[in-house]
Amino acid sequence: MPKTPGQKGLEDARIMLGLLEQIERDSSQSQRHLAVELGIALGLVNAYLGRCVKKGLLKVGQAPARRYAYYLTPKGFAEKSRLTVEYLSHSFSLFRRAKLDCAMILETARAKGINKLALAGASDVAEIAMICALESRTEIVAIVDPKSSLQQFLRLPVFASFDQICGSCEGVIVTDIVAPRKTYEAAAAQFGKERVFTLAMLSSPVAEAQQVTA
Repeated sequence: MPKTPGQKGLEDARIMLGLLEQIERDSSQSQRHLAVELGIALGLVNAYLGRCVKKGLLKVGQAPARRYAYYLTPKGFAEKSRLTVEYLSHSFSLFRRAKLDCAMILETARAKGINKLALAGASDVAEIAMICALESRTEIVAIVDPKSSLQQFLRLPVFASFDQICGSCEGVIVTDIVAPRKTYEAAAAQFGKERVFTLAMLSSPVAEAQQVTA
């Protein structure tokens, strides 16, 4: 699913902030190491470093083994501080929006008599859904995520397929932020569309069909 402008902005801020923080911590890190630490492709690290140098956020020096070392300039330190504030602001905004979406979904589920739910996707949104469930006294019984290697997430068992939780819950909330449409379709095939809910913030064709309104 293509990212929205807001999601792209948040991801860009995350990468830039992470890059500046890593370089401040150790200026001699290799680009390969930075890629691993930031969870991005090696070529993308190179592109971001080039952008930072061009903007005057980093200066380049020599390092052992014919490598380059990058150092934060005064402008780079100022930009790191600005990005910290920006990223936290985006994160709090995401939290508030996701919390509102989850609360509305739980209210709709209760109105349908659905009180035992599973979450589809081990993600930050799943953590927010758990908080809302505790506040609304709704029971979350499991996490389904075929991409996860975890056995537990938030102290809940993690299953690879919806077949494994059939009979243990009454509905599903899609918390997969990578492929919500595919996950929705898999859950709906098992539980029926009327028992599967997608957060409005995960904008996609399925969100339009299942969007919960106040």
